[in-house]
Amino acid sequence: MEHLLVELNDLPDEILLIIFKKLDNISLLYSLIGVNKRLNTIVRDPIFTRHLKLMRYFSNDSIEPLPDAILSRLCSKILLEIRNQVQWLDLEASSIERILLATNYPNLYGRGLFNLDTETALSLFDGEIFPFFH
Repeated sequence: MEHLLVELNDLPDEILLIIFKKLDNISLLYSLIGVNKRLNTIVRDPIFTRHLKLMRYFSNDSIEPLPDAILSRLCSKILLEIRNQVQWLDLEASSIERILLATNYPNLYGRGLFNLDTETALSLFDGEIFPFFH
């Protein structure tokens, strides 16, 4: 019996898009940006970069920050590369500052803020932490 070995790069772009749309955008960007030119092009598509949920959701409806290793790579490399495509960010309270200060997001028009305490929320919206929230 002969085994057929199919690699990711053997699949047509259309099939890759179908597969990638079923995956979490952040995991996709973290795993595939920098692998090769073709995958870079595919995962930089606005489908995957327009709205980023930079937190972890759990089945019990809890929200937690991304693991530090993922957040570090996102802030030091990935967000810099896709910053012009980002239009919306969903952010968890403990990583807001780190993500927003990682780069300028020229096309950002909205953000979802999760797990904010009252003091942090007030300082965000009165411009103390980020003047552009004012």
